[in-house]
Amino acid sequence: MKTSISQLDKYWFYWIVQFSRDNCLSKAAKQISATADGHYYVYLSVALLFFHPNGQHFFNLVLGSFMVEFPLYLLLKNSIRRHRPCHALAEFDSGFEPLDKFSLPSGHTAGAFVFASVINVVFPVLAPIVFAWACFVGTSRIALGVHYPLDIIAGTLLGMGSVLLVEQLIL
Repeated sequence: MKTSISQLDKYWFYWIVQFSRDNCLSKAAKQISATADGHYYVYLSVALLFFHPNGQHFFNLVLGSFMVEFPLYLLLKNSIRRHRPCHALAEFDSGFEPLDKFSLPSGHTAGAFVFASVINVVFPVLAPIVFAWACFVGTSRIALGVHYPLDIIAGTLLGMGSVLLVEQLIL
């Protein structure tokens, strides 16, 4: 079973990368991926804190969720130590160099799904847009050659699970 999952993971990795390259989406993937850099979450959360009636709830939920997500992300990434496809696959050249060498779970994806899940709780009307964005972030990480699809799934579960846990604790 493990071999089948691993083979399927690599198959979908190569398919997404090839689709991205065939359709000249590498630049767009870099731009989408960059939207999930952590400082944007801080800027928006602080702005809402000061300028929106639901800003305090939003800020608390984002802060609490990242306080759960980030240590778990570091623990998982440094315990599992799965090498990124751009480093593990000798025949693959991504042309993009990530900051670290391990891939599971995807931190960009986890962060994007934390943020999307918090928006879903506080501003549910925006949920379809932000969940689509979070999915694009995850897919962009595969297209850039720095994550396998299972890394994205793990990041998604970590991000959403962190918000679900914190939401239960602060209600």
